[in-house]
Amino acid sequence: MPIRAAHMDELTALQDIERAAGICFRDIGMPEIADDEPLTLGELGRYQRAGMAWVAVDGPGAGAGAGPGIPVAYLIADRVDGNLHVEQVSVHPDRARRGIGRSLLEHLAGVAAREGVPALTLTTFTEVPWNAPYYARCGFRLLDDGGLAPGLREIRARESEHGLDRWPRACMRRDL
Repeated sequence: MPIRAAHMDELTALQDIERAAGICFRDIGMPEIADDEPLTLGELGRYQRAGMAWVAVDGPGAGAGAGPGIPVAYLIADRVDGNLHVEQVSVHPDRARRGIGRSLLEHLAGVAAREGVPALTLTTFTEVPWNAPYYARCGFRLLDDGGLAPGLREIRARESEHGLDRWPRACMRRDL
């Protein structure tokens, strides 16, 4: 499935993908996560303008002269503590379990490698099967909270303020 930079006119589609992907949290007793609104168009636009938003597309989009394809998944990232930090990766549930999320992570790893960035980082729920256990299969390892760099500590503090610590969370790192 082709991966490319997200276009500004696709940001509402990214919100729709995140809302659809979030529904799975309701099934495991986390309705607050399912009901949490995605980032605003302004926030998503910041990632897009910074060149830190990518989409996996279905349909045309891979060949010369083809249309842009339709986003079915996306990843946005930040620069945190000298690494690329996965802020959000979401796959529409209709396309789940096909390696699309892993492909987006590999795309980001390629960007990081070209830039000489040493690692990818993220924060995630530790007991949600498609979160920490999935990321471990993708090469990420859990980080001890006591040894977090300042940027990751700040992210965890914001998550805690947002109420995400109601469920076990952790930071993870994938060295490149």
